[in-house]
Amino acid sequence: MAPAFLLSALGLLINLFATRLARVVDRARWLEEQFATLPRSLSVPELRLLDRRMRIINTAIALATASAIAVCLLVVMLFVAGLLDTRFGRTVASLFIVAMLLLIAALGAFLYEVRLASRAIRIRNELLERE
Repeated sequence: MAPAFLLSALGLLINLFATRLARVVDRARWLEEQFATLPRSLSVPELRLLDRRMRIINTAIALATASAIAVCLLVVMLFVAGLLDTRFGRTVASLFIVAMLLLIAALGAFLYEVRLASRAIRIRNELLERE
């Protein structure tokens, strides 16, 4: 059952990453449309940041998808081993380790992208009404 839960979680993560990517793309498109009217000193750095974030999110999506593929292969191997009464212990363990490493890398890329996004957003203290 664990691979099924893992596949479900990976699907949710990929959906989260894709939603985040869509928001970044929407912001980039809006900036591109407004490029002529916005100060170049503000729009160019933000477009560069958005481009970088898109690349990082795409990497996270690719890593999470590769992890899901490894889990699918793991499930296939478990069924084949059960049907043919063969032992694929090392192969199954290796696929699980690969899936986990890919998942760790995807989550690391996601964390990096979130940190980039949060560093780019600064709210002025006077708007927060802090004392």
